[in-house]
Amino acid sequence: MGDSESEYLEKIDKIKRKSSERVTEVLDQFGKAQRLKAEALKKNEEMMTSAASDLEKLERDMARDKEISPESENKINEEILEARNIVRQKYDELRARISDRLQ
Repeated sequence: MGDSESEYLEKIDKIKRKSSERVTEVLDQFGKAQRLKAEALKKNEEMMTSAASDLEKLERDMARDKEISPESENKINEEILEARNIVRQKYDELRARISDRLQ
């Protein structure tokens, strides 16, 4: 014999509840991914700010140092510029990867 109307309604209700639970799980996972993205972007920004600050401090310290020869000062300035470019490149690459992967 077949199922009664109430049995079918119970099965339908069970399917609806299960579906709602899955939606809630997916939304939770999405929220976690968004938080991770925000955290990763924040850490990347902190890396950039910290490196820029450290390089600026080095420049100020070097400018005050009277014992550095002009040749050494030029070499150090070139290295600082290169370091800035590398940090900026890494910052941009990481920001792009984070943004692309976690949209």
